[in-house]
Amino acid sequence: MAVATQLEILDLRHFSARQLRPLLETESRVWEQRLRWNYQSSTELLLQYLDSRILPGFVALDRGRICGFAFCVYEGQKAVVGDAFAIANDSAQMLQTTQILLHQLLQLLLNSPGIQRIESQLLLYDAGSINEPFLSAGFVMYPRLFMEYDLAAPTNSPQPADVTNLPSEVELLRWSADHYQPAAELIHECYLGHIDAQINDQYCSLHGSLRFLHNIVRFPGCGVFEPNASWVLRDRHTGSILGMLLCSRVAADVAHITQLCITPAWRGHGLGRALLNHCSHRLARAGFSAITLTVTESNNQAVKLYESRGFFSRHRFDAMVFDKTNSQT
Repeated sequence: MAVATQLEILDLRHFSARQLRPLLETESRVWEQRLRWNYQSSTELLLQYLDSRILPGFVALDRGRICGFAFCVYEGQKAVVGDAFAIANDSAQMLQTTQILLHQLLQLLLNSPGIQRIESQLLLYDAGSINEPFLSAGFVMYPRLFMEYDLAAPTNSPQPADVTNLPSEVELLRWSADHYQPAAELIHECYLGHIDAQINDQYCSLHGSLRFLHNIVRFPGCGVFEPNASWVLRDRHTGSILGMLLCSRVAADVAHITQLCITPAWRGHGLGRALLNHCSHRLARAGFSAITLTVTESNNQAVKLYESRGFFSRHRFDAMVFDKTNSQT
């Protein structure tokens, strides 16, 4: 495919990890500068997949020089746009190249008969900056916030870990592998009818919630899981999990909250705030300087909780969803 900007768009599987490494390392530096996220482990994992020549996607070349790429992964009847990134002399041309790649990738997916749903969250891009390919394809956009809490700021000195204020029947436990199944059941319960279940359909089933949890704990896509900074709240009498907070390490001194949820029956009792206070206290003692998280902008209750705890919005981005079953008339 040739375009007016002299770009050439070729199949990603024609390229080796060695050829794409400089571009991916440039992207890794952008992640660090923009989101305080050490993306190197994700880069190395992606390079392994690239050498296997199995990832569907495209590469942009400008006069024979690699200047961008985009890829997706298949999960049954769903596809996830995993990444899109380009380099150029100015930001306008960089966004144009990125959108050309996304147009090509989305056309591939929309014309794949087995694909019923497409999801994407491209955290590096400001909300609205690359939405044209998605909107023209019929996607629904969900603005999300990338929030940060500065543990090093004098005004944000962590409150003491106040677990003594928990109800007498609730106990705080460190995460363990024994919590997998009940934790997945909690995630599924918490997101029934929730806006985030429209963004990520893994929340819509117990099997999907287990897979989501497995991805958080086992793979570096959301950072390296930190079991020592991850906690569950359990009912002392029934043994059921009432809430949890899971953390990963995304840089040497930055933690990322990958999941915070409280069972509906126990909301309004301060359990989410207690988990945040305990987590921030422990992370500060462990030498972390910041905590980040993502939250859907329309999830007002969660946004208010994070803001009241001292989190600020560092970045606003879009989640994009296309569902053929919903788009058919």
